[in-house]
Amino acid sequence: MSKPLVAALLAGTMLTSQAFAAGTHPVTGEALADDQTFTYRVLDEHSSLDPQVVEDVTGSEVVRDLFEGLMNQDAEGNLVPGVATGYEASDDKTEYTFTLRDNAKWSNGEPVVAGDFVYAWRRAVNPELSSPYSWFMELMSIENAAEIIAGEMPVEELGVSAPDDQTLVVKLSAPLPYFPQMTTHATTFPAPQKVIEEFGTDWTKPENIVSNGAYVLTEHMPMERSVRERNEMYWDNESTIIDRVEALVINDENVALTRYMAGELDRTEIPAGQFPRLKAEMPEEAVSFPRLCNYYYTFNLSESGPEVFKDVNVRKALALAVDRKIITENILAGGQPQAFTFTPAATAGFEVPEVEMASMTQAERDEMARELLAEAGYGPDNPLKFSMIYNTSDDHKKIAVALSQMWKQKLGVEAELGNMEWKVFLEERGNQNFELARGAWCGDYNEASTFLDLLTSPSGYNDGKYSNARVDALMQEARTASDTGPLYTEVEQILAEEMPVIPIYHYAGVYMLDSDVGNWPVDNVEQNWYSKDLYKIAE
Repeated sequence: MSKPLVAALLAGTMLTSQAFAAGTHPVTGEALADDQTFTYRVLDEHSSLDPQVVEDVTGSEVVRDLFEGLMNQDAEGNLVPGVATGYEASDDKTEYTFTLRDNAKWSNGEPVVAGDFVYAWRRAVNPELSSPYSWFMELMSIENAAEIIAGEMPVEELGVSAPDDQTLVVKLSAPLPYFPQMTTHATTFPAPQKVIEEFGTDWTKPENIVSNGAYVLTEHMPMERSVRERNEMYWDNESTIIDRVEALVINDENVALTRYMAGELDRTEIPAGQFPRLKAEMPEEAVSFPRLCNYYYTFNLSESGPEVFKDVNVRKALALAVDRKIITENILAGGQPQAFTFTPAATAGFEVPEVEMASMTQAERDEMARELLAEAGYGPDNPLKFSMIYNTSDDHKKIAVALSQMWKQKLGVEAELGNMEWKVFLEERGNQNFELARGAWCGDYNEASTFLDLLTSPSGYNDGKYSNARVDALMQEARTASDTGPLYTEVEQILAEEMPVIPIYHYAGVYMLDSDVGNWPVDNVEQNWYSKDLYKIAE
């Protein structure tokens, strides 16, 4: 074994509840508010609170509070200890050994042991569960994951074992230097076997759930709100300042902003187009920072998809005619960069490659779009017609309307718009019941493969079913390559040529964030935030 790759101890002094009682933050010296409740708005009801089932950003935010994995992230996105105090890697990076702390407990007081991770990881790859993120476990290169997911091996053959309660050993089928970064993902969090076996799919209800994170779920009213409160059994509970976290489901961005202004919310997304005004009026509360996310539209290229989208000229014409500057500057106006590649520039170690479309003027793009669509046989006398779907949101609607108008005015295209509630939208898109669909992806870890793997043939979230053997081969090669840059560049150039998706923009975190919220991780581009690291400042 090589030397430990992660320091086992966090810098700084252990905070104590006695220090908080003095009314000041023990590190910053700021006066703390008496009421340590953090309330924020979410657009949709979460998909699940089961770590091995959750598939959306909103749900993952809650799950990160309720459960704790092997490793966490700090405010800059660096790895810090979670249930594991550290890890060692074999010289060839095909075996990782995690050492678990001996004071980690479930909310029912029972110890968290390595076997809880073995159970959870086997559960994630078990075809019987059909985890929407089973492919992520395969992406982690865990030994035999692919074969188990395919039903060719029993789950007991997964390359993860617990020689004792404080030791977790993971064997990989190929070296993966960024493997530890992937253990901050919810799918890898431990699961309470006895509770799941007793309650089945009802195990995540407030009255049944047992979790090991800094908080426990105390209330859940579907489509309205969920509440989590401090877990007294959490190993580092004494360092936690926020006592209660409330997530309110508010489908309308403007209603959410009104409720923020009324003091009902500590954080909400700024509606499209309103950032410049709010930044001028409330400079301390209106914030914008880079996010590790992309926004795109995906073509249904599966057998059930429309024949017209099998023509690359049609796909390229639609992509070319999108005036991204209007969307980013006139509609959103929150600092979002235009996207001509699938992978955001904010991705660690990623150099944005040159693609033809990015260097053209919009007038040149529009002219090429008309030529390509005419070659495909469409024009004013034979208009291209299709339907496009997005999940319910005023901002998503504005963008969809803008796209349809651009295509109508420039190309004579007739696009029918359809909006759907989040869970229905996920199901329809996942089952290829669409022609053109909104997509967005936030990185599961900070490396370009978290985006580009999405468009490989085996990906569980390749909803358009795009398949290119060269892309698959390049991404497979990148998993063990010492220099991934040229590989990722070629993949992006293939995507720009074949256009299976239309990149629109890359995200910024555009929030109204109450100035009394301390330590929001604006420098963490993944935005993996933990309520236990926040605090409320006295006004």
